[in-house]
Amino acid sequence: MTWIRAISLAACLAATGVPALAQTRSPSHCIAIARSAPDMVWQAKWGDPLPAETVRLSYVGHSTFLIETPGGLSVATDYTGRLGSADVVPDVVTMNHAHSSHWTSEPDARIPHVLQGWDYTGEPADHHLDLGEMLVRNVPTDIRGFGGTVESAGNSIFVFEAAGLCIGHLGHLHHEPTPEQYAALGRLDVVMAPVDGGMTLDLPTMIRVLQRLRSSVVLPMHWFGPENLARFLAGMEDDFVIEIRRESAVEVSLATLPSRPTVIALAPRPLD
Repeated sequence: MTWIRAISLAACLAATGVPALAQTRSPSHCIAIARSAPDMVWQAKWGDPLPAETVRLSYVGHSTFLIETPGGLSVATDYTGRLGSADVVPDVVTMNHAHSSHWTSEPDARIPHVLQGWDYTGEPADHHLDLGEMLVRNVPTDIRGFGGTVESAGNSIFVFEAAGLCIGHLGHLHHEPTPEQYAALGRLDVVMAPVDGGMTLDLPTMIRVLQRLRSSVVLPMHWFGPENLARFLAGMEDDFVIEIRRESAVEVSLATLPSRPTVIALAPRPLD
């Protein structure tokens, strides 16, 4: 197995410490294949200035990431109402329907755009929020209900397009995307993937999804404990470079995407 800047999993864990109105549609650029370079740019903490054409992703915990752009936009994924002790007000929050650990019924009233990954009417959620520096869109997927039922379009894969990058958050994914859903996603340079192995997708199916997406960077989330994360990493090591980091944040740009598809396991840390 290839390890780059690797440390023990135990050390990594020890370091943790109103819906948007319809927007004018802009063309997606995710079809373009991202350029590659030998090294990632990574460092710094949330809130620090970012170089041009660079995006920072900070792993807050569970399925929540804070995504930041050089112009100061920020998005929190699977927002639960709290990001840490810091008083952070993202420009956008996304939420999913599966459990209380992926959404809140009382989001901070200061947040300009609250995007639910499902619609209470039963129709698929439909978001295409153009903020200039970032485009936020979604691809609805189904989730399992009680007693073996299926809730149509109860989850969304959210895609964030910024700095020339296409960044995907799979949410509480319960089934492999259909060909139509894969096509709607397009090329994802970075993907945040739930790897618990049961509450979302089983590990063989999740690994198959990630092998098909072939994103340059995979950020594991929703892993609950070191054993689950270790099983996922073992299943990915034949096709992906594996990195385990003490840091909770990674900075990514088109010019610094790794030359080989890479799994980067970040240490979850609330914002302070």
